[in-house]
This record gives sequence, C-alpha cells and structure tokens, in this order.
Amino acid sequence: MSRIGRRPIAVPAGVQVVIDGATVRVKGPRGELERTLHRDVIVRQEGNEILVERPSDAKQHRELHGLSRTLVANMVEGVTSGFKKTLEIIGVGYRAENKPFGLTLNLGYSHVIDYKAPEGIALRAVSPTVLEVEGANKEMVGQVAAEIRGLRPPEPYKGKGVRYQGEAVRRKAGKAGGK
Repeated sequence: MSRIGRRPIAVPAGVQVVIDGATVRVKGPRGELERTLHRDVIVRQEGNEILVERPSDAKQHRELHGLSRTLVANMVEGVTSGFKKTLEIIGVGYRAENKPFGLTLNLGYSHVIDYKAPEGIALRAVSPTVLEVEGANKEMVGQVAAEIRGLRPPEPYKGKGVRYQGEAVRRKAGKAGGK
C-alpha cells in the first residue's frame, strides 16, 4: 500500500465535499474547487474523512493512489486555509506596484510589465520589492509565482531578478582582470 494513499483526509467543519463518480467538488470558506480524478481511483467519504482507494496493485494504480490522495488533500487545505508564495525582487530600480487588475512590474526592461491576476488568485505587493501570491488552488498559486519569476529570473553574476523568498541563487565570479 502507498503510505500516502492510505492515509484518510480529515474534512474540517465548514467544508462540504461532493463526490460524483470521479469528480470531487470541495466547497469551503475560501472558495470552491473541482477536479476530475482518474476513473480507476475510488474516492469515498466516511463521516468526516475521505478515503482514496485503488482497484489493484498494478504499477499505474499504485502511481495514481498517492497522487489522487494528495490532490484531494490539497483541495481541502486550499478551501480552508489557502496557499501563499512570496517572491522577492532584487535589483536597482526593480519594483512592483499594486493595480486593480494585478501588478505593474519594473524589472529593468525599457517598458513596464502589467501582470493580470487569473481568477481565484490574489496578487499583492507588500512592499515595492516583496510580492505575495495567494489562492485556494495550489497549482494556480505555483504557476502564477513561476510566471512572475520567469519575467526576470535571477542572474548568477549580480543576483538581480525575481526569486522565491529564501531561494538560494548560485553566484559566479566575474571576469578575471589583468593580463
């Protein structure tokens, strides 16, 4: 048995789970999420717990077991507490500014970049050099953070660019001077 797959998922108070075949809908205080899992995975609810089971010990079923359980657990966690990623902007003149549609970023290009927040994601510039991406869907939060980081990834010589908070950027030595 998969160690992750066999663990039950606790459903906190205030969260509704509707299982319709392979489709799982989770509704909570921070929103509503829906996902269609693989047709071979069996998802059932017993009281305040959700159980994910597999039909056999075939390799594909073993692979899907833990994955499906984690996806459902992330949905439950997302609608209760949500997910957050923090990004840092490093560089002279690099900054972010809150706008009604999302963010305006100055990242050293000849133009500013307007980044529109997708539905269900909240973008916030805590300070001109610190950004927060929040939402109920873990995949979307990670994807938006990766897209913003991809606008100006940190470079290895001066370390300028957008990075995740706490990310270590490997630094390189510059040119060796002299003859």
